[in-house]
Amino acid sequence: MFSSSSGNSEYIGSAKGGIIIDVGVSAKRENEALSALGVDISSIGAVFITHEHCDHIRGLRVFAGMHGLKVYASEGTLAELEKAGVLTDKFEADVVPSEGIEINGMFIKPFHTSHDARESVGYSVTTADGKRISVATDTGTVTEEMFSSIYGSDLIMIESNHDVGMLRNGNYPYLTKRRILSDVGHLSNDACAETVKRLMEGGTKRYFLGHLSKENNVPVLAYETTRSCLTEVGAEEGCDYILKVAPSCDIPKMTVL
Repeated sequence: MFSSSSGNSEYIGSAKGGIIIDVGVSAKRENEALSALGVDISSIGAVFITHEHCDHIRGLRVFAGMHGLKVYASEGTLAELEKAGVLTDKFEADVVPSEGIEINGMFIKPFHTSHDARESVGYSVTTADGKRISVATDTGTVTEEMFSSIYGSDLIMIESNHDVGMLRNGNYPYLTKRRILSDVGHLSNDACAETVKRLMEGGTKRYFLGHLSKENNVPVLAYETTRSCLTEVGAEEGCDYILKVAPSCDIPKMTVL
């Protein structure tokens, strides 16, 4: 639905229903976004959380409690949510099995990401008709586990968080800049582009660039960095791949496989 440094939430659905990955906006905005997509909230099987940072869980407590939705996350993330008072008796919460779990005819499998959170993960979702969608954001580097987990996906949302020049010359404190640029920070536009180039070898043709920083990036720059990298290897947009920037507006656009 939307992905940026100010709030993240993705809906993946099929005829049988869907799931939500992260609730990084208020419950009110989450409800409005799902309504705009024509999603019946009663058809949502569960909420999956990537990690405990605010831009991924801001509306979780109210939203999950309001609709009685079960929440899945890594053991470390659940411990942090418990510590922060996010978990309540109004909804169930459980550790997402490392081997994956089936919900609403989809198979959801977690993979570890490299981020400065307790135990951050991304998710790869296989639909009933065999399509695979992967969400891989909030990571300072693409590990071999990550790469193998998303390789061959039909659609990938991948982080393109910042332009290195903008970040280095921006107003963030030095320690914040160092954190973002580290292996437990966020992927730069250049790192994203190189990863997409490698992923194309596995047959992935559809990419959404996500988790763009509002302060250290602009959509056209993120888009052009990856597009230019693919052009250099002879890939033609519209023929060999489709590239879009994930929306961060209040009313999201629907993404259809």
